[in-house]
Amino acid sequence: MRVAIGSIAPNIHVSKWVQGLPTNIDINKGKVVLVEVFQVNCPGCFIYAFPSAIELYKKYDRNDLIVLGLATAFEDFDKNTLENLELLLTSGEVIGETFNTLNQYGHLINSNKIPYKIPFPVGMDIVRKNDRILTENDILDFISSNIENYNTYQESDRKIIFERVKHYLKNKVYTAQTFDEYQLQGTPSAILVDREGILRNVSFGVNYHLKDLIQQLINA
Repeated sequence: MRVAIGSIAPNIHVSKWVQGLPTNIDINKGKVVLVEVFQVNCPGCFIYAFPSAIELYKKYDRNDLIVLGLATAFEDFDKNTLENLELLLTSGEVIGETFNTLNQYGHLINSNKIPYKIPFPVGMDIVRKNDRILTENDILDFISSNIENYNTYQESDRKIIFERVKHYLKNKVYTAQTFDEYQLQGTPSAILVDREGILRNVSFGVNYHLKDLIQQLINA
């Protein structure tokens, strides 16, 4: 089921902390926590999300705001890998569509590197191959988390939705644990947690209100 706004925020699931010491949401209680979820093969993450997250990291004291990066994979599993994340963080090199788009718009330096360093801890989401048997409850849980008012649809429409979700889940080869637990819609996504460890916001894409929300939580 979807993690509910206003409930305790679950820890992010990390297979390896590639940069920075191991940390998580629960051990940063007393501070506002921003988790920037991205994919290595995601141009928008590097054009919009990272510059904004770095700006916030530099603006606030570590006693007020903790910024964490979490690389995940819900598509392009051959590119959104731990190895390519390590390449990014050790050398600044980007790959795939990230390279193509940033190169096209002149956002790279030295041919293939981003023009900034990511300064905060970054880990890799736990990505596992799906080997469990898909159940009807799995399908209904996914529907309830992603389709509002599903039960108000006509029966014929509910059957169509059910079959489409079933097909999607059957063909989903890998599962990224944090991405799925928070029912994220894509990348970049931001997870925002208050000083008490309560989930206050989950957003997909460019969130123009994120800075104001963070300031409000810091001032609270």
